[in-house]
Amino acid sequence: MTEDISVTKFREYLRIDTEQPEPDYETCTKFLEAYAAELGLEFFVYYPKRPMVILTLPGTDKSLKSLFLYSHTDVVPTFKEHWTHDPYSAFKDDNGRIYGRGAQDMKCVGIQYLEAYRRLKSNGHSQFLRTIHFAFGADEEISGPIMKKFVTTPEFSKLNVGFALDEGLASEDDVYKAFYGERCVWWVDIKCGGSPGHGSRFVPNDAGSKYRRLINAVYEFRDSEEKRLNESNGKLRLGDVTTVNLTQVSGGVQTNVVPDALTATFDIRVTPSQVSTFEDTIKEWVKVAGEGVTYTFAEKTMTKFTTPITDDDDYWKTFSQTLKNENMKYSPEIFTAATDSRYLREHGYKSIGFSPMINTPVLLHDHNEFLDESVFLRGVEVYTKLIKNLASVPKSESAP
Repeated sequence: MTEDISVTKFREYLRIDTEQPEPDYETCTKFLEAYAAELGLEFFVYYPKRPMVILTLPGTDKSLKSLFLYSHTDVVPTFKEHWTHDPYSAFKDDNGRIYGRGAQDMKCVGIQYLEAYRRLKSNGHSQFLRTIHFAFGADEEISGPIMKKFVTTPEFSKLNVGFALDEGLASEDDVYKAFYGERCVWWVDIKCGGSPGHGSRFVPNDAGSKYRRLINAVYEFRDSEEKRLNESNGKLRLGDVTTVNLTQVSGGVQTNVVPDALTATFDIRVTPSQVSTFEDTIKEWVKVAGEGVTYTFAEKTMTKFTTPITDDDDYWKTFSQTLKNENMKYSPEIFTAATDSRYLREHGYKSIGFSPMINTPVLLHDHNEFLDESVFLRGVEVYTKLIKNLASVPKSESAP
């Protein structure tokens, strides 16, 4: 049986090693440039050393806000000894499973966008009311510094973005996930300063006692959020609560010396509804721990904006109605981790995270990442409908 061209292009893309920390940007950019020529799209590259690649289809009314279809080209590191197949071979087994780093996160989506347009174009839909930008970012897997910078530039403003789609997450059941916001990443170091001394003594004002009080306060909050989630009878999702995890501890010089400081590092994911007040919670932890306890942020995202998910927003209405028309069950949620959409929402741009993968184990960043061929092709079909409908949304107050 002849392989669908969508699958062939997907596998070609998977074979390009764009693994951090040294992605093959050159080969990837050439692949996308050839793709643009093949589909008759305009081609632009910003920041060539860490390229932001834009393939553009001008709309019939360039005064209207555009559709921004975003994905990232980079992938996380692999440990090849744990893979059944080479992660850059794009091996397809007899059951149609396509193995490769990026199969789920998120080379699938980038190709689905472009192959959806190929199908639309072959059926006579080569242009739409609104301009479409197919955007490929370079470094989402290392916190997206290029995207963070790009959204503040005049070049991005010229794209005139009205609505964006970005990555979502596989679903292990038959319900698609549509992410309208995401929790804010707060990485905080809390330093418990105290008096040093000999390890054989009861040293007053020691850092360890302050560290113990700190951990008790933090985990009391953590337990309350977990309880709130578990007792919500399914009304809350993980993205609706704030998680806190102790990820690093540092301090001390040798076994028999009481240290003058112990530092605890926490990975905190703050749900949007708590962003405005959560630093007060940290201040309370520090106060409880005692004198000489301070905190600093390594990362602190303050994005409270979430994309509207009511029918008075014409973009959301079109998105959700398209899924309904396709008989797709879906769940609007807050994303539990972080994507480059946070930089869009931070500046007030509407963005939905959506990766059309159901009945699929979540394998992003895992060994033996794969995507079933049939799931991938269904995603192409879905984007064919979404792109056509979203790019045809008429001008309105909610969709200028």
